[in-house]
Amino acid sequence: MAKKKPKTPSNNIAFNKRARFDYQIDEKFEAGMVLQGWEVKSLRASKCQMVDSYVFIKNGEAWISNLLITPLITASTHVQANATRVRKLLLHRSQIDKLMGAVDRKGYTIVPLSMYWSHGRVKIEISLAKGKGEHDKRATAKDRDWKRDKQRLMRGR
Repeated sequence: MAKKKPKTPSNNIAFNKRARFDYQIDEKFEAGMVLQGWEVKSLRASKCQMVDSYVFIKNGEAWISNLLITPLITASTHVQANATRVRKLLLHRSQIDKLMGAVDRKGYTIVPLSMYWSHGRVKIEISLAKGKGEHDKRATAKDRDWKRDKQRLMRGR
């Protein structure tokens, strides 16, 4: 009987699959996050949802809102945990200026795409995105279905 390989832990914490469906992704940035201790413990257990979250810039700083980090029952009991609090993102000044310019002048939206571990720190991938219309979403679904059917046909040969 063959020995099973031990699973290597994945660096990924959460994905925002809805963002890729609703938006046309243009440029990506990597940002750090300011977190509390109970939030880090919850993220290690992958208790995070990014579906309705969005990024905004206020007073020259980037913030993420509606990012749901569910508190663990075993986390500290003396801290009042707010699961959807507004969290600060850590970006370079030039990156914030670029994001502000694109949002103000070109009508872009800043969307979080994924959250992952990098060298023991939580990083979040954000992007400049433009909203897709209904016809664009249909075209994306049609292309995805065609690729799936093409793979089935090629596998059958």
